[in-house]
Amino acid sequence: MTIMETTRRGTMAAAIAAATAGLPRIAAAQAREVIIGTWGGDYGNLLQENIDRPLATPAGLNVVQDVASAPPRKVKLLAERQSRRGTLDVAALSDTDMFEVAQQNIFDPVTEANLRRLPATIPALRKAYSVPHIYSAKVILYNPNRVNPAPTSYADLWDSRFRGRVGVSDLLYSQMTETAAIVGGGSVSNFEPAWQKLRELRALGVRVYPSNEALAAALQSEEVWLTVMWLARGFMWRQAGVPIRHAVPREGATSIAFEFGVPRNARNKEAAWRWIDLSLDPRAQVGFARRMGYLPTVTDAEIPADIADQINLTERQRAGLLTPDYAYLAANHQRILDFWNRDFKG
Repeated sequence: MTIMETTRRGTMAAAIAAATAGLPRIAAAQAREVIIGTWGGDYGNLLQENIDRPLATPAGLNVVQDVASAPPRKVKLLAERQSRRGTLDVAALSDTDMFEVAQQNIFDPVTEANLRRLPATIPALRKAYSVPHIYSAKVILYNPNRVNPAPTSYADLWDSRFRGRVGVSDLLYSQMTETAAIVGGGSVSNFEPAWQKLRELRALGVRVYPSNEALAAALQSEEVWLTVMWLARGFMWRQAGVPIRHAVPREGATSIAFEFGVPRNARNKEAAWRWIDLSLDPRAQVGFARRMGYLPTVTDAEIPADIADQINLTERQRAGLLTPDYAYLAANHQRILDFWNRDFKG
């Protein structure tokens, strides 16, 4: 072995030791593979770029992504719940989907014993069955060239000045129903006023688009001027050149979180929790903020100023965040969907 080889290996060993300092060791047999049930596309790529390659691999983890949309992943978790060994070590889901699956007692509890960085997470986002990875808020996106002054309330979408210029995504039927309920005097736990307010919005010529991408195209062409959407997605659209800004409604913006859970029958639990710990590393959290505009779920991640100006919430806005009533949504899901399809769109 040459001196150069010895030096190079020593440098690599030192780098790995630094990257994994303070983390518990995993036996080699256990560290072979961690299967993450997740989405593909940008999200899957960013998991690899911000967690897997820079942090998990040096820590001895071999990460394999089980890529699918959320519905098949939920079906898999539910179908395997009686099996002694499941096929996923970590499941990624939105907060509403995670709540639904967790009602079947599928996930291990989240404790400081298995998650070292749990104390660093934002208390309001913690749950007993899942770990918050990234989050954003439901805001108003608007075209500043067409909407002046800027909107301040969800109710502004019902202003007759914007007749035919409000667009919504068909995928956000539940979120739009919640918005209508709040405008009508209801709440995240009472959608009864939504039905009339949605009828009023339809009468004002609201445009419904089949996907978020179609809605973005309509905003780009100025076919529509206002919508309700996640702040993070608005950040990505603005980066792509869509002429929009965002406004946090005075009623309070509703949060959305994407979370990780460890199934009770996961094959490699220790490695699973280790990987989730790494997902909460400030470096990984800032990486998602830079690329996708989602806010860190930990208190020690500092977002660069140029990004923070576009995605951050003030202390007052964070204090006013509304948390979805997951139990209410689950109990009323079919009614919400039926009204949306039959009465609102039909």
